[in-house]
Amino acid sequence: MSIQFGPDYVRAIAPYQGGKPIAEVAREFGLDEAKIVKLASNENPLGMPESAKQAMLAAFADLGRYPDANGFDLKQAITAKYGVPQDWITLGNGSNDILELAAHAFVQPGQSVVYAQYSFAVYPLATQAVGGHAIVVAAKDFGHDLQAMAKAITSDTKLVFVANPNNPTGTFIPAAEIETFLKAVPQHVVVILDEAYNEYLDKELQYDSIAWVRQYPNLLVSRTLSKAYGLAGLRVGFGIAQPTITDLLNRVRQPFNVNSMAQAAAIAALSDTSFLQKSAKLNADGYRQLTQAFDALKLEYVPSYGNFVLVKVGSDDGAGARVNLALLKQGIIVRPVGNYGLPQWLRVSIGLPEENTAFIEALKKVLS
Repeated sequence: MSIQFGPDYVRAIAPYQGGKPIAEVAREFGLDEAKIVKLASNENPLGMPESAKQAMLAAFADLGRYPDANGFDLKQAITAKYGVPQDWITLGNGSNDILELAAHAFVQPGQSVVYAQYSFAVYPLATQAVGGHAIVVAAKDFGHDLQAMAKAITSDTKLVFVANPNNPTGTFIPAAEIETFLKAVPQHVVVILDEAYNEYLDKELQYDSIAWVRQYPNLLVSRTLSKAYGLAGLRVGFGIAQPTITDLLNRVRQPFNVNSMAQAAAIAALSDTSFLQKSAKLNADGYRQLTQAFDALKLEYVPSYGNFVLVKVGSDDGAGARVNLALLKQGIIVRPVGNYGLPQWLRVSIGLPEENTAFIEALKKVLS
C-alpha cells in the first residue's frame, strides 16, 4: 500500500487549468504559431501599454536586488488613484493571490465559504486548499442570486465571494443590489467583491465600491492589472479593505510576491488613462462584432459586461468539447467551460477585429 501525503481535501483538488498556450496548440496540431488566434484567457488583445514597457526597462537595471517587499511606490500610486491609505492596500501576485490569501487568513478546516454557481474556478480551489466547506448557491440567469446567497450564510461561514462582472458568464450585479447584500451579511463574515473586469463597464454602470469599503469593515475589494491594463504576464493585483483585514492578509502574504518589474509596470499602467480608454473602446466594438455574428448564426449567448462572451454552441453535453476541438484544428483557441458545469458552451475572449473575424469564420465552418 503506497503512502499518501497531505490531507484528503488537498488531494481532492482538481488543479486549475488555464487556456491552452499558443505553442502547445502549434505542436499538437502542426500549425504555424504566427497564424494561431488565442481568445481563451481574457487577455487584453492590445498587449501591454508602452508606458509600462518603458517603466519595466528602467527597473531592469536593479534586478540584482530584491523588490520592495511592501511595494511603497505602487501602493502610493493606488492611494493616489483610489484615495485610500496605504495600510488599506494588500498587493498580490495577480488578484488570484488576493483571493487565496483571504481564504488562508479567514477560513479554518470545516468552516464554510459561500459563492455562486458558475463563478470563478479559483473560489472552490481556494476553499478546498484550506479545508473549507463550500456552499454553492444556484445561479440566477447565469449570475449571482445575492438574496439566496445571504440566506445561505451559516453560523460557521467566514467568507463570501462575489464577482462583478462575473467570470465565466459575464453577468453584472447593479450597485443597489450589492449594497442591499452588504447590509444583510453579518459583520463577522468577510465579503470579497472581485472586480477583475470593472474597467470594462460603461460609465453609467460603474459605482464607488471604495465608499463601501469605508462603510463596511468586512468588505475586501479585489482588483487586477491583468485584464484592461494589459499586464497579464506580470501578475499584479491588489486588495483594498480596512486595516483589520489587510493586517491579516499581510501576515500570510509571501514576501516579495510582486516583483520589481511588475511593480514598475503597474505604477505606469495605473496612470495611463488613454490606454485604458482605448482598451475599453476596442472591447465594446469587439463585443458588438461577436454578438452580431452570434445573432446571425442564431446562437444563444449571455449578455456580457466583461471582455468575453459565453456562447452556446450545441444542445448536447458534448457540444462544447467537440466545437472547441474543431476550432483548435483551425488554429483558434477559445475556452471550453465544461468544468463549470456548462458543457454546451464556450467562453470567447474579445480580440482584435481581425482575430474576432478569424474566430467567426472558423465557427461558421464548424457549425455548418
